[in-house]
Amino acid sequence: MNFKPIMLIILCINCSLSYSQNNNKIELSLTPRNGYGPFKSALGGISPYSEDANDPWKKTYLKVSGVPSRWSDVKFGDIETNVYQSVYQNYFLGNITKERYEELQRSWDWTPDSLNLSKEPLKCNIAFAYGKDSAGVVEMIVDANNNLDFSDDKTFRPIDLNTCKNANKDSIALANSIKISFESYIGNKKTRVNTRLFIAYMSEDNMFMCNFPEYTTANYKGTEIAVCSDNFTDLSYKNPCIVLINDSIGKNKKVSNEETVAKNEFIEIQGDIYRNIGVNLNKNKLILEKVNLQKSQLTSTQIGYKSYRFEGDDFKTKFKISSEGLRGKYVLLDFWAVWCGPCRQEIPNLVNLYKKIDKSKFEIIGIVGDSPSDALDKIIDEQSITWPQIQSTDINKIKERYGIYGYPTTFLLNPEGIIIAKDLRGKDLEEKITSLIMK
Repeated sequence: MNFKPIMLIILCINCSLSYSQNNNKIELSLTPRNGYGPFKSALGGISPYSEDANDPWKKTYLKVSGVPSRWSDVKFGDIETNVYQSVYQNYFLGNITKERYEELQRSWDWTPDSLNLSKEPLKCNIAFAYGKDSAGVVEMIVDANNNLDFSDDKTFRPIDLNTCKNANKDSIALANSIKISFESYIGNKKTRVNTRLFIAYMSEDNMFMCNFPEYTTANYKGTEIAVCSDNFTDLSYKNPCIVLINDSIGKNKKVSNEETVAKNEFIEIQGDIYRNIGVNLNKNKLILEKVNLQKSQLTSTQIGYKSYRFEGDDFKTKFKISSEGLRGKYVLLDFWAVWCGPCRQEIPNLVNLYKKIDKSKFEIIGIVGDSPSDALDKIIDEQSITWPQIQSTDINKIKERYGIYGYPTTFLLNPEGIIIAKDLRGKDLEEKITSLIMK
């Protein structure tokens, strides 16, 4: 099994009741919408099955038929619609080991929710194949009706986005998406659902990419809320982002990532503050929780809020580092991993910045996740990294506390520990730091 983009379209269940409230928790019914709405979309990579006979995911591979006989160099793979459901059912089917299952729970900080996952196997993966035609041109086919037979599906040549750099990517995606169907666990039963899948080719990177041009909306006291999951590359809704639709933000205006509210972050609606608890796919509900505290009393990963407290040991010196001990300085929290290409590319910029900056006023703290110690040690020495590095572990859980779902992710804190910027890098970061210190 490859960790590829996953999605789930939301069916409107019991739409006559738009929301319900239990104490401070509010459950809002979701309605599916075409396109990306106010959100910026992204593409996630998809890969063929591994040819390694010892691949631990080998038993999960779909067995399909009907691939075009005129193709050569055929490769097969699948796109998961819900990675949690897929892992859950494959464990009970005996397709993955207990050790692998428990390892995934630890690395994802995931506790399987047996009330909202089906032990009965669901057709929640979409098979695909690609190969070369007689002219050597790559074609693809998708098992759109999920019957494990390609003979009733159409072949196509994925559009090369590298040739469409000045075009409207949203329009291209909608015009070239494929109608697909699969099974999901909704209303405590197996349910057939339909949506659209967009697959593209990136010639510069020689890889296939995809996303799902669907989002959902909820309504609370006349306020419309748009909901998407991980920039449309993963619609299991493990990290649903929300934004209010108003006069300045509509379907024709895209919001920045900083303007969206991620899971466990806060949103203000009609003067009250609510926490984004997440989406319950089984119920088809967005869950909000009213917060009876002032903004100044809340911690979050949002700009304008106090950052979460953390504590850990410097990887090299083993000295204790804590968020409280950094007060009085501007601090860049740099969440990265040793295998992350963009993270590695940014290291020289940080090295140059750290050499010339006044360290009595500014500090960098690297938070390293999902990385082996020996590889981290080697990179620190080879790249001459001199600022502190803390490994996020199952004990300190810094990565989990900050809700890090991808690398690199950065937070810039002011001397009071309040987040003032996110995901600054390179020249933008240096200019920002310089302007703050020179005040």
